[in-house]
Amino acid sequence: MRDPYLYENSDVLRNKLGLKSQKDLEDAEADYVVCKLRQLATDPIPGDYFHTHLLAMHRFLFEDLFDWAGEYRRINIFKSERVLAGLSIDYSDAFDVARDTENCLVDMQKKQWSTMSYQEAAEEMSESLARLWKVHPFREGNTRTVITFCCQYSDTIGLNLDRMLFENNSKYVRDALVAYNAVFHDAGDLSQKEHLVRIVNDGIRRKEQT
Repeated sequence: MRDPYLYENSDVLRNKLGLKSQKDLEDAEADYVVCKLRQLATDPIPGDYFHTHLLAMHRFLFEDLFDWAGEYRRINIFKSERVLAGLSIDYSDAFDVARDTENCLVDMQKKQWSTMSYQEAAEEMSESLARLWKVHPFREGNTRTVITFCCQYSDTIGLNLDRMLFENNSKYVRDALVAYNAVFHDAGDLSQKEHLVRIVNDGIRRKEQT
């Protein structure tokens, strides 16, 4: 099935800027989204941290680029991962995205954050972050949206994750999310959770020391 999000006979996402080059789109996306992320750092989007709040955050970050910003994806996706020798994470089926997203967010808010040690909180936040990312609710922009969403949520529960730590190590963070979720029906459990837990733990500790 042809991906309706792409220009015909192209691997480039349809975009409001009319860019047909992948590099040009990536460069423009980086410029627009970095600006939006800076705005969110000082002026968070208010909400209840359920699905409509997540959609609003994605819309804010990507509305200048894509008509479908703030909408759940309508197709299944496969992304070949270098760290998995070309395998893709088993993302949620498109029909299950809304349900899986809501389940992740409900579970995140049920956790007893105030009773946890920093290490326990790092492990539980890593689990919530990785689980929501594995749903991959959007056609594009999942890592940036999910991390920003969870960092903003962390402020409300007193963890205050260091956003710049994630931004400055974005490639490592994405690889860590992939490694955390490397569980397959045929190949078994290949996950390595420690990488993501380490960076989340570092993010908490940095804020703790300031």
